[in-house]
Amino acid sequence: MDVQFNAVSQTDSTFINPILSGFYPDPSICAANGKFYLITSTFSYFPGIPIFESTDLVNWKQLGHVINRKEQADFSGLNVSEGMFAPTIRFHKGTFYVICTNISAGGNFIVTATNPSGPWSDPTWIPNINGIDPDIFFDDDGKVYITHNGPPPNNITVHDGHRAIYMFEYDIENKTIVGDSKLLINGGTDMAKKPVWIEAPHIIKKDGFYYLICAEGGTGYNHSEVVFRSKNVFGPYESYKNNPILTQRHLQSNRTNEVTTTGHADFVKLPNGDWWSVFLGCRPYGDDLYNTGRETFLMPVAWENGWPTIVGGNNPIPLEHKKPQLPISKVLNEYTTGNFTTHDDFNGNTLDLKWNFIRTPLEKWHELHGGKLHIQPRKESIHTKTNYSFIGRRQQHLQFEASTKLTFNPTDTFQAAGLVAFQNESHYIFIGKRLNKHGKIEVFVELTNSTTNDSKPSIIANKEIETSDLFIKIKGDKRFYSAYYKTSEKASWILLANQIDGSILSTKTAKGFVGTYLAMYTSSNHF
Repeated sequence: MDVQFNAVSQTDSTFINPILSGFYPDPSICAANGKFYLITSTFSYFPGIPIFESTDLVNWKQLGHVINRKEQADFSGLNVSEGMFAPTIRFHKGTFYVICTNISAGGNFIVTATNPSGPWSDPTWIPNINGIDPDIFFDDDGKVYITHNGPPPNNITVHDGHRAIYMFEYDIENKTIVGDSKLLINGGTDMAKKPVWIEAPHIIKKDGFYYLICAEGGTGYNHSEVVFRSKNVFGPYESYKNNPILTQRHLQSNRTNEVTTTGHADFVKLPNGDWWSVFLGCRPYGDDLYNTGRETFLMPVAWENGWPTIVGGNNPIPLEHKKPQLPISKVLNEYTTGNFTTHDDFNGNTLDLKWNFIRTPLEKWHELHGGKLHIQPRKESIHTKTNYSFIGRRQQHLQFEASTKLTFNPTDTFQAAGLVAFQNESHYIFIGKRLNKHGKIEVFVELTNSTTNDSKPSIIANKEIETSDLFIKIKGDKRFYSAYYKTSEKASWILLANQIDGSILSTKTAKGFVGTYLAMYTSSNHF
């Protein structure tokens, strides 16, 4: 359990940040029918784009996933950090709209639903967008606009990271682009300062102004949120003199309960007229190292002299904050934040919504039966960009324990099954069961880290055992992970590998945009 969360608690008047702990980046939010709906990026995990519902912005219940059919998206062959980038959710005249980029696998698209739980439609592809992070905006006069990140005008790059924001009108009924695309922002807030990676645009209309909020600085330590405004939807847009309205990049890194990389925000208006913002941030355990990925935080928005600011956005983000002025939800947090213990006995007919696959399953290789999850070992392995037999959930805490009972009888030395702490195919920690070269059953710990000279997986610990059933556990304590096993439920845990350097699972080391998953994995061709 996280020491951070032990120091705070959710009460009738306060909530805990992040509101979605673990790998829930690029949040987008909308209000509909007296409730709020929140989605995040998922890249190459499937089902993709989880959708959450809340009545108080604090207690969230997952309803399902926007992308849950292979007809909607096939991530085969993609890197873990490709796939679904930065979705936006909006509600208009009884219909929910999600617009998103499927990077390297189709481009930008829209899906719709009248019920946020689904079913969601197959994608409507939007041609001729050379960019990512699309936003859809419904204006008062019935016109619809799509805004997105793209290359600089005429592809003339002035400095590294030079990007731009564009907009075009969209005919939502006929699903066609209207007129020419217009340049809104070239580079960012101040070209003299060489701004980088202007992206994640959202258009908000208030008091006769169109407000354009964007992320700037790149989704890392220098991340921020900035705002522009105009009386005309196509601009020209004026940059707020007090930008950025959200960043942590200037703060001392040794502060208590450090939150970093804040940005990529979206706004929502409450019935009483208040405004709030969701945005991503990270909780490092030192030296810009974080394994839990980019998480979703919540803070109020204040309007001053016709400009929005995220309250305290340039101060350390608090882990505890006063709740929005909304009726307290009768649905408590479904294990979205704070310290908790959760257990799955697999008694249902379908997997719980917290479980995900790597890439899109094109065939069914798992089954729920008699309180057990049966996973078929297949030739696909964790070393490949395939949909291997992997069912996992997000690591949501810096300090945690994850364990399972495993029944597995290998028949050759190529097979393996167990638990993995996974960042990508070349950065993971795996405790499993196998048949060794002497024909003996053993429990082992495998490590892979492609940043070392030898990128091949290595066995760092192993122990022969004589049992069919095996209990295995991964324990994390910030940077360090340990692997345990036992051969009966009532036995004490036996330490197999201690203080494994888990910084290989950090974004800083492994690169990419995802967080660590804790997963059950098996293959008939692992070695």
